[in-house]
Amino acid sequence: MTTQDQESAVDAGAGPDCVAEADSGAARDAGSGRPRTFTEQARREQLLDATIGQVAQRGYAGASLARIAEAAGITKAAVLYHVGSKDALIAAAYQRVLDALVASVGAAIDAAPVSERPAVYIRAMVAHLRDHPQHVRVLAEVGREQVVDYAPEARWAPLAGLIDAAAEAATGENGAATVDSRALALIIGGAIDGIVAERLADEDFDVTAAADLLVSLLPGD
Repeated sequence: MTTQDQESAVDAGAGPDCVAEADSGAARDAGSGRPRTFTEQARREQLLDATIGQVAQRGYAGASLARIAEAAGITKAAVLYHVGSKDALIAAAYQRVLDALVASVGAAIDAAPVSERPAVYIRAMVAHLRDHPQHVRVLAEVGREQVVDYAPEARWAPLAGLIDAAAEAATGENGAATVDSRALALIIGGAIDGIVAERLADEDFDVTAAADLLVSLLPGD
């Protein structure tokens, strides 16, 4: 899954069902289903942090339960007690990453006028991913393993909706027909992927300037 797939989740407000289900037990013990104690929940958060770090550093395949346990400072048996399996743990870590992206970009969008939301979306998305390079690697690794998936229209429909709403707000009428919002959303999503990937390869790459250039492609800018 690319960064573009994550963009759709920002506007949709939720991750895929399979990931949501995997993390639905975040406040419950993996075995008994009882509510987690404060200590257990804190240990789970520690495990998620370690998992994000290991997946970012070693990739999906290299982030073994043994390595995650070592990074978290606990035994492999304790990892299994808290999460049940490697798949469940990585799905929960992915959901943590996705939730952070949704909260950050979603808050920026909600605070912006409708007419400015596509531009805010681009800048907030690029800024968040710039500031969380480990999260970018987790999104890429989990997507590469096809652990989660979206329907094809989820890759463009939410952002296209923002573009159409902005066009309507700018014209005072149904302005969606003045631009192919589907094509533009796909172009923007692919461009964000490229911007973020370039930043991972070159820390001196100016992602803010790149985001501004991308914003200039929007109608009316």
